[in-house]
Amino acid sequence: MPLPESLKFIVSTLSWTLRAGCVAHLLHEYVYEFTETRGESMLPTLQRNHDYVHAFKSYRLGRGLEMGDCIVAVKPSDPDHRVCKRITGMPGDVILIDPSSSSELTNNATEIVQHDGFNKYIVVPDGHVWCTGDNLCHSLDSRSYSVLPMGLITGKIVAANSMDKKFFTGGFWGFRWITNTFN
Repeated sequence: MPLPESLKFIVSTLSWTLRAGCVAHLLHEYVYEFTETRGESMLPTLQRNHDYVHAFKSYRLGRGLEMGDCIVAVKPSDPDHRVCKRITGMPGDVILIDPSSSSELTNNATEIVQHDGFNKYIVVPDGHVWCTGDNLCHSLDSRSYSVLPMGLITGKIVAANSMDKKFFTGGFWGFRWITNTFN
């Protein structure tokens, strides 16, 4: 007994919806991501609110990245959250962790003499990068959770849109390229 036309239409619609969902998932996972950012850690490169970044997934797992590239990664201390940071150290680089760590906020009085902030170095191990926010005083980054495994990198940020701008003010919804400005 053949299926009625209305049931064929429902089955066909569900089949195409499932296929479209699978294609969208594959594109989002392996090709391109458009996602909102929040927080002050990447000021002035990215706004605090209403900024959406374009991330290319061909840079997943750290492939082809360079010093100064902005990335999206899974936060090592909280796998449910993602971070947008700039790579400031590549494997083998020697990094001065944080010169401001000589303050009494991060060391007690006896440690200040021992750790003057200019003798805390780390060598970035293979398969890892050192990442910081552009707004260092408002960023939880590698200075907090140490080196970032390249396996947690999900993409490279190549552009951003400021959705709080009018449609064609300063380009299409505030579109701008994100370039490698590392000096």
